Amino acid sequence: MLATPGSLPSPAVEDLYAFEVKQDGQRATIYLPGDGTLRVRARGGTDITATYPELLPLAEALGGRPAVLDGEIVALDDQGHSDFERLQQRMGLAGSPAKAARMAARMPAHLMLFDVVHLGGRLLTKLPYAERRGLLENLGLAGPAWSTPAAITGHGGEAWETVRDAGLEGLIAKRLTSRYEPGVRSKNWLKIKVHRLADVVIGGWVPGRGRLTGLPGAVLVGERHDGLLHYAGSVGTGWSHAERTRLAALLKVAATGTCPFAKVPPVTGARWVLPRLVGEVRYTSRTRAGRLRHPSWHRLRPDLAPDGPHLT
Repeated sequence: MLATPGSLPSPAVEDLYAFEVKQDGQRATIYLPGDGTLRVRARGGTDITATYPELLPLAEALGGRPAVLDGEIVALDDQGHSDFERLQQRMGLAGSPAKAARMAARMPAHLMLFDVVHLGGRLLTKLPYAERRGLLENLGLAGPAWSTPAAITGHGGEAWETVRDAGLEGLIAKRLTSRYEPGVRSKNWLKIKVHRLADVVIGGWVPGRGRLTGLPGAVLVGERHDGLLHYAGSVGTGWSHAERTRLAALLKVAATGTCPFAKVPPVTGARWVLPRLVGEVRYTSRTRAGRLRHPSWHRLRPDLAPDGPHLT
């Protein structure tokens, strides 16, 4: 069951929802047949059991009681927050168990459990979320590499402020009466991302294709440190067609043959512009290298000088 992007439920209806922290990891279904074995499958059905050997002891946690659990595999940073950049170093190792074991020792993964869809031979998909959640919590699944993070009923506004102030990715709001709908992107589960704003300097662009031929498919943006423009990422969404057309005209005027970034970004087909245009973008978080994650264009900022914006 997948969540639909949405906005925070209003105070008038927030008591109809439970709120969970949105984890930034790899979605996984955990199959526990009750015979001391365990099978982990990714969202697309791929068997990724060998990728995460630290999860194997979970097979004994229910004492032979069969179950199918739903959760997110994450890698935690020093603050205990999920860090997808770290997890990427663990992914894709199912075909190399020895390397997966070495990586597990260096950068352990952690399974965040949030639902149970089968338990003790009983299919639970028709039960309401609140009842499934109660069954999950009663299992007491807390171990060295797995846990059952809290879900809060109501108080959505307070939960939102907490995740925003902590620098987390967002919330999942789940209607208490909702059934589990396998494979469905349901409006009963809402994915609410925290978006931050940043002022950036445009240093280049990449031509679009198809219906965007002749227009920028993405702009390459940066921030200034010590007088140098440092690459911060590529932004390719957020414009209307009219806005993209207007931006194309501005980029044409600012064209130059010299890359304005301190280091040339590894972007194929980039075209450079004089670093005169300042824009405001939305983004969710930053990589350790300072790149924007999930950036989306918001607006041009003609009121800001191109030597001043800094990302936050």
